[in-house]
Amino acid sequence: MQPLWIALIPAYQPAEQLIPLLKEAKNGGFQIVVVDDGSDENFKKVFQSAAQYGTVLRHAQNKGKGRAIKTGLSFIQNYYPAECIIVTMDADGQHCVEDAKRICRIAQDNPDALVLGSRKLKENVPFRSRFGNTVTRFVYFISTRQKVWDTQTGLRAFCAKLIPQFLTISGERYEYEMNVLLTCSRAGIPILEEEIDTIYIDGNASSHFDTVRDSCRVYKEILKFSAASLISFLVDYGLYSLLTLWTFGLGSIQRLVLSNIGARIMSACVNYTINRKLVFQSKAHVVRSAVQYAVLAGMILAGNTFVLGLLADCLGINRYAAKLATELFFFLISWLVQRRVIFREGKNAGKSQKNFKEEG
Repeated sequence: MQPLWIALIPAYQPAEQLIPLLKEAKNGGFQIVVVDDGSDENFKKVFQSAAQYGTVLRHAQNKGKGRAIKTGLSFIQNYYPAECIIVTMDADGQHCVEDAKRICRIAQDNPDALVLGSRKLKENVPFRSRFGNTVTRFVYFISTRQKVWDTQTGLRAFCAKLIPQFLTISGERYEYEMNVLLTCSRAGIPILEEEIDTIYIDGNASSHFDTVRDSCRVYKEILKFSAASLISFLVDYGLYSLLTLWTFGLGSIQRLVLSNIGARIMSACVNYTINRKLVFQSKAHVVRSAVQYAVLAGMILAGNTFVLGLLADCLGINRYAAKLATELFFFLISWLVQRRVIFREGKNAGKSQKNFKEEG
């Protein structure tokens, strides 16, 4: 017996495409749950029409796509069987019901997996969507060592038994969908991809994604890591300056060495503490992670010196350009090793596989 299929659609100030989408989904055999994420009174009639096709839940105020999805998942968990298949769809008409049915069939055959409807992202795709997905794809790969073609797709299918885990994932707005992928990678939940077509209406003008604000939420971990590195640099530079004053009576070489080493040790301690507690929020053993961090710092220092010399002296690249390239390269290496090894949340056993009522 085929399990129930449920289309979960978060909607904020939805365009006119929502109602035809609901009608087609209903005719296609889906149970429907729509979450009105605090839309204003001008959209009241739209949601009244939506109620003809399924359940409409409502936030009294806008809380974000991630929270709307969680509200829908909580409702489904309480009122539908654990064997049902859920597909999340965008309210702007970008997803075809036939594509939703295809990925539901795959999720039905793979109840332990998350199935993504991956867009082709070719010439007809707005630059904002193509660029954003390219960046998040790169960030996801260096963070997890797994390849996912379309990290930003809103068309996703999975079995309801995964709801309890998905409800614990952080993120209230667009960053939630990226966090789901990261959590699946860490928890060993397979990620399957099925190629779909996507309809962009008026260059995706109906999207409520704020390029700057919501991108910051999506990339906040690497931004926090960057901020921690900047703070550590300021500590290093400040202490170096102070120590050169305090060691004024020593010889120039001794002054330089003592000041540089002392400043580096203190700034490394600051960087380790910030990354452990604030960036990665790790519960790794303090002594073990501290030793690993010290080894990493030493290796990066040696590697930094070697690569800088190779670029500048052997290849003849401008010293300033070589320094920037070297620092960027080792910044990414440091972030990757700290996330994947030193401050990891748990062993990642997952493998990405590619198939082309009202809340106040």
